[in-house]
Amino acid sequence: MKVLILGISGAIGTLLADKLSARGIEVCGLVRTPAQQADLAARGVETTLGELSTMSAPELAEAMTGSDAIVYTAGSNGGARDVTKAIDGDGVVKALEAARLAKVNRFLLVSVLPESWRERDNPEEVEYYFAVKKQADIAVTRSDLDWVILRPSLLLDEPAVGTISLGPAEAHGEIARADVAETLAELLHEPRIRRQILELNAGMTLIREAVRANVDKD
Repeated sequence: MKVLILGISGAIGTLLADKLSARGIEVCGLVRTPAQQADLAARGVETTLGELSTMSAPELAEAMTGSDAIVYTAGSNGGARDVTKAIDGDGVVKALEAARLAKVNRFLLVSVLPESWRERDNPEEVEYYFAVKKQADIAVTRSDLDWVILRPSLLLDEPAVGTISLGPAEAHGEIARADVAETLAELLHEPRIRRQILELNAGMTLIREAVRANVDKD
């Protein structure tokens, strides 16, 4: 298997790259700077220099060629509207088109729980971020790709726990990024999970067992 990670230099993308490489999976990604490229090359990860927000779909497809799966972990984290639109919205749509051009059928998107921060009085930029994320989810579900959308709860930079709660609807709590990355790695190895939206929270079930429990039995 060869997996291309969009957002490979981000927190979840980096963790996922390391986990997949440890399993003997070939990993590649898109990075913005030569420094990022050199850092990943030192860890045995092949990268392409490029800016997701300005690349065309055919250009992005070139970077995807030869991959078996795409994992989209890139995100703006609710900053400036133009960045949110370019990365969380247009970037996803572009990646879907590029995947079709490159004939890569498996597409995993890291999204966000709809309930996130509903208890807060959010600034307009954050509300815009949630709206754009929702539209991106819709675009993915309407594509003809073999997609999976993963919606984690509040992300923490804490050590992995190794247990989660995963299903079509989960409470909004918090979860370590390392556990999100491990869940993505398990989803990539479970082709029977396809065209599903899964929500992710801390829980008591081992990650591999939680993933397998979501295999469509029909």
